[in-house]
Amino acid sequence: MATHLDLEEQEQIDALKHFWRKWGNLITWALIVIFGAFAAYNGWQYWQRSQATKASMMHDELTSSIASGDVARIERSLADMKDRFGGTTYAAMSGLEAAKALSEKGKTAEAKAALAWVADKGSDAGMKAVARLRLASLLTGEKAYDEALKQLSGSFPSEFVPLAADRRGDVFLLQGKRAEAAAEFGKAYQGMDATSGEYRRLVGIKLNSLGIDPEAGKAGGAA
Repeated sequence: MATHLDLEEQEQIDALKHFWRKWGNLITWALIVIFGAFAAYNGWQYWQRSQATKASMMHDELTSSIASGDVARIERSLADMKDRFGGTTYAAMSGLEAAKALSEKGKTAEAKAALAWVADKGSDAGMKAVARLRLASLLTGEKAYDEALKQLSGSFPSEFVPLAADRRGDVFLLQGKRAEAAAEFGKAYQGMDATSGEYRRLVGIKLNSLGIDPEAGKAGGAA
């Protein structure tokens, strides 16, 4: 009986050796790939968390710089953020906040540069859209209408489409292009729902001033 079991065990061992000789290398490399990928994923997650934490701390520094009103410090903090954590959401947020502060300090060129960076390099589609809208407003204030319209052209996330149309209407109206302005205001009004509240009412007033009933969409003297 013992001999029979010994032979059976030997056969199993021989079969296992044969299997391992045939498939051992493939199994080993497959395990290396699997565990390597797992380790890389965990490492990436750790790096992402680390970057987010550091970017958050640097954003706090920028916020402190804005509160101080020190323009040089604001610019330095933003430059550091862009250099070290440019791919994070905190960087885009910092660009928007710095641009607002710089604009309020009369540093329009610097504010435009910050907004242009967010519009071009920002990692968040919503923040990029906000940057384009704000940059268009600054350009409109400088009467750089063609440049403003460039910022307002192209695609926007759906929730920003009516806002871009409203801004285009403002630019066209300043250029004396009443028909074009009316068309854009109409797009903005129709694109906004009841939750837009006061903003939608304001666009409706713009249409009324051009002789258009925003609900009926009929022109009285827009052209």
